[in-house]
Amino acid sequence: MQYQSFLIKYAEIGTKGKNRYIFEDALMHQIREHLKKVDGEFAVQKEQGRVYVNAKSEYDYDDVVGALCKVFGITAICPMMQIEKCGYDELREKVLAFVKEEHPEEEFSFKVRTRRADKHYPVNSDTINADVGYDILTAYPKSHVDVHDPDFIIYIEVRQKINIFTRVIPGAGGMPIGTNGKAMLLLSGGIDSPVAGYMIAKRGVMIEAVYFHAPPYTSERAKQKVVDLAKEVAAYAGAIKLHVINFTDIQLAIYEKCPHDELTIIMRRYMMRIAERLANANDCIGLITGESIGQVASQTMFSLRSTDEVCELPVYRPVIGFDKQEIIDLSEKIGTFETSILPFEDCCTIFVAKHPVTKPNVNVIRRSEQKLADVIDAMIEEAISGEEVIWCS
Repeated sequence: MQYQSFLIKYAEIGTKGKNRYIFEDALMHQIREHLKKVDGEFAVQKEQGRVYVNAKSEYDYDDVVGALCKVFGITAICPMMQIEKCGYDELREKVLAFVKEEHPEEEFSFKVRTRRADKHYPVNSDTINADVGYDILTAYPKSHVDVHDPDFIIYIEVRQKINIFTRVIPGAGGMPIGTNGKAMLLLSGGIDSPVAGYMIAKRGVMIEAVYFHAPPYTSERAKQKVVDLAKEVAAYAGAIKLHVINFTDIQLAIYEKCPHDELTIIMRRYMMRIAERLANANDCIGLITGESIGQVASQTMFSLRSTDEVCELPVYRPVIGFDKQEIIDLSEKIGTFETSILPFEDCCTIFVAKHPVTKPNVNVIRRSEQKLADVIDAMIEEAISGEEVIWCS
């Protein structure tokens, strides 16, 4: 059937007290932005602690549900029939007609769950549950009531209007984008960093991203791979401003002047410095990385301490306690995995040391970086001033 309305459910937003309306408004804004990507005209409104999407034209059901499932802040999407408040006999008739259209099969188990938010309605919830259950059993003699594990639940909400639905589609959860500031994601072509960006965005954080490109050692296809990953994360997080930094000269200087077992750590420290510069220039209040403790040499506790030492902004690492398979599972869920495993290597892979240090001493690393003192500042300025900005949506 062509549903006229969708009930949008949220969870955490309901705990925000007097600030709740700010989060509701942010959620409605994100719903409107995501629905712009599908055909059809929709009205998004809130009423008595509920958010509704009402269709004003024909639309493709799968496209609309797909778009809504990518909106952070939504815990469930309920395609429903919404009717004006009516007499009790008419309500029972409409509920039965809805069930017949939704579930034409003859044999099923069900449960009726009514919520009477409008206490002025003359019939209480228990009576509605019993009477509607009787109507369904009469219309479907092979059906039966199962209050513990039914095939479906018939939800009836009596409010200013009456909502009737049986489908509850899980949403993305989290908090609406734009309610928790903005952060800069260090985005590579790997599996981990897109997942990290997704997870922080899920907490309501707007995302910008920086990618360190090293031509000719990394190809244009490697850069395009990162652009594609940014677009896949943007399907959830909204448009992402991607900063592409040419890192070749800096990497070659590190390779030439610094001990090779320290290459990865020193390279990472300069990436963090540049990312922080970009973050400050773009009103970001934190950095995001896809690092997981112990996954590679640059992600031991000692190595992470060494890279953090060059940053004043907080560094968020949402997958830090995940093992690789857990990260892969989430990347498959959000649709970034197939792009991440394309065989186009990024600069981190190209310049990796054969035997990297796993317990770097910060004082030793600082002394090694002194060998770059005469060239590195100018190189950083050139890299930042020559950035390429790509909007990914």
